[in-house]
Amino acid sequence: MAGLLFGTAGTPHSARERSTIGGIERIAELGLGCMEIEFVQGVRMGEAGAHQVAEAATREGIRLSAHAPYFINFNAHEPEKIRASQDRLLQTARIASLCRAESIVFHTAFYLGDPPDKAYNRVRQYLEETLNQLRKEDNRVWIRPEVLGKPSQFGTVDEILNLCTELEGLAPCIDFAHWHARTRRFNSYQEFVSILEQIKERLGRVALDNMHIHVSGIAYGNKGEIKHLNLKESDFQYTELLQALKDHDAKGLVICESPNLEEDARLLQTTYQSLTTGD
Repeated sequence: MAGLLFGTAGTPHSARERSTIGGIERIAELGLGCMEIEFVQGVRMGEAGAHQVAEAATREGIRLSAHAPYFINFNAHEPEKIRASQDRLLQTARIASLCRAESIVFHTAFYLGDPPDKAYNRVRQYLEETLNQLRKEDNRVWIRPEVLGKPSQFGTVDEILNLCTELEGLAPCIDFAHWHARTRRFNSYQEFVSILEQIKERLGRVALDNMHIHVSGIAYGNKGEIKHLNLKESDFQYTELLQALKDHDAKGLVICESPNLEEDARLLQTTYQSLTTGD
């Protein structure tokens, strides 16, 4: 696949029908290339519905990903919450696979006052158990822990890349807006390049050929991310990000999470198409 495809986190606002299939059809009409199915409040799709989604995506030529429920914490201190987190990730992966989604994104954990290395070891252990189960089921969906926007959340770039180097079947979801909100940096061409070079160094060129990216405008404060904003209402330097991605020949899906969804997805796409490669 040449370059990047752009799409929305969930069904575009302008879809005639507020459904996943309606969203796929609208994405195609808008000339966009992908959509992320949002299971953030729970996986409320059956197998029959998932097969219909797969047919619609194939018919329209739209690539899919999915976002697992928010209620996941692989560093929970209660065993029943760990099991519930594993079950939610498994359930998402099973339905996403039937939808022919390529990846599922999830929020990995909270530190809950634990030292980061202790949280990392717990996350790694319970995530490995989940991945082993998916392998037994021959489920090939990429599982993508997301870079997160608050210091209370497990999900620095280093943590995510470390997990991906250690566990088979994992790949990163790089949310550049989250990382900017969390660090109050990483909002310039050179800083975006440094992240891409870190990904290549840790995971190889193949990781830049198979990226899953979240982008939006973002509001932030002392505790990191506050809320998503439309790109032009934010300080996020999206043109510099797109230039860095183009110069490094990044490939994959760019999912827009701005409140205006398809407007900013199209803004990202047209901006990207207008850039020249600096290499």
